[in-house]
Amino acid sequence: MEVVPLFHTVMPGETLNQIAKDYRKPVATIIRANPSINPNRIYPGQTIVIPGFPPVHTIPYKIDVYISGRRLTLSRNGVVQKQYPIAVGRMLYQTPTGNFIIINKAPNPGGPFGTMWMSLSKEHYGIHGTNDPSSIGKAVSKGCIRMYNHDVEALSKIIPIGTPVTIHP
Repeated sequence: MEVVPLFHTVMPGETLNQIAKDYRKPVATIIRANPSINPNRIYPGQTIVIPGFPPVHTIPYKIDVYISGRRLTLSRNGVVQKQYPIAVGRMLYQTPTGNFIIINKAPNPGGPFGTMWMSLSKEHYGIHGTNDPSSIGKAVSKGCIRMYNHDVEALSKIIPIGTPVTIHP
C-alpha cells in the first residue's frame, strides 16, 4: 500500500512556526519533510507535508462540531454514528472554526479537563471531559470543546489519531 502523507494547506496569516506548534512537530522536522519549501516564505494556499500522521482519507471516522447547536457528531464512512452534547467557548474565548485533526490523546489530564484530553491540530485547543458536568450545553469554555466524561472516554476509544475534525459556526 502506498504511504500518502498528511497535507496542511496554509491559511492567511499562518507562519511555519505556528503550523509546527499546532501539529506539535519541530520546525526542522517539517522542513525536512518539505525540502523544496522556503521556510521564510510560505503563502496562503501552499500545501505542506506534515509527517507522522496517517493521511486523512485512510481514516473512516470524521467529527463535526456545531458551535451554535452545541453538539458533536461522529460519522463513520459518511454515516452518522452518534451525537453528543457539548460546551463551547464563551464570548471572549471563541471556539475556532475550520478543519483540524486529532493529534494526541491524554487520559486523566486532571482539573477542568475531566478524564480525557484529545488535542486538536491548533495549539491550546482540544476536545476534553469536564469536572463541571452542568456546563455541557453552554458557551462557557476557553475555546475548547467540552464533553461529559463518559462521552469523551467512549469517543476516544473509537477514533484514531489523525481523525479529521471540522468545527462549524
